Amino acid sequence: MNGLPAGVDLPMVWAVILPIAVVTVLLRALPFAFRGWLDGSPLLDFLRLYMPVGVMVVLVLYTFTSSDQPVWAGVLVGFVTLALHAWRRSPALSILAGTGLYVGLVNLVL
Repeated sequence: MNGLPAGVDLPMVWAVILPIAVVTVLLRALPFAFRGWLDGSPLLDFLRLYMPVGVMVVLVLYTFTSSDQPVWAGVLVGFVTLALHAWRRSPALSILAGTGLYVGLVNLVL
């Protein structure tokens, strides 16, 4: 009658949803609580420097090892991403634009 499966009532649903919501909020808030303590950390400095490059390497490897897509799509996206990064020097913009172009090519054109 209320749209829930047989044997499941509303208190059971809330008993699951509330702890999940609390844990999710805590996990998202904890990094900000420790931000001052972690500033100047060699590990965070390392991650700030190499994480964008690591993300780009993973995306490039995925693009070129995806067997069901033509190679020219990966080469085109790689060239556009490199050109955009050389022009703007923004890792976030390069990653987002390259990923968006690849997803667009794969899903809309190919």
